Amino acid sequence: MSLGSLLRRLDRMGRCVEDVLLASMLTTMILLAGWQIVQRNLIGGGGMIWGDELLRLMVLWLGLLGAMAASREDRHVAIDLLLRFLPAKFKPLVQILLHLFTAIVCGMLAYYSWNFVQMEREFQTEVLAGLPAWWFEMILPLGFGVMSMRYLGHLRRTIFPLAAEEVA
Repeated sequence: MSLGSLLRRLDRMGRCVEDVLLASMLTTMILLAGWQIVQRNLIGGGGMIWGDELLRLMVLWLGLLGAMAASREDRHVAIDLLLRFLPAKFKPLVQILLHLFTAIVCGMLAYYSWNFVQMEREFQTEVLAGLPAWWFEMILPLGFGVMSMRYLGHLRRTIFPLAAEEVA
């Protein structure tokens, strides 16, 4: 098995894991929020004490998993007004700069969120009635790290076709 086919296989597996996590997280959130509403309004209880805190953590995870999924196809939030009005010969340069900027920002966010998670671990912050908060916060450096790597990949795919054109 070549390195290229191994990387493609790992990419497909990663995409599948992301999609399954996104779908199951969203489904679980809808069911949990619905059950909280039923418990509070129809049954007359206060709901599950940990339910709201879990939903907040799941929103964090869902947001970052969604951002990771959007970044794999370079469909993240973009303001492409500049690209619409630029001459065609400048568009690849702007794409390169945008991918590089996004990769750097995501890399910095991964680094600083890793430091945040380490502080949370050191201070032994707890959530959900005693669980370490850093377990749930690990999505921050992981998500931003994955997005940074993906935008470096988009940068590579944007640069190499240009280099091939110059050689020809």
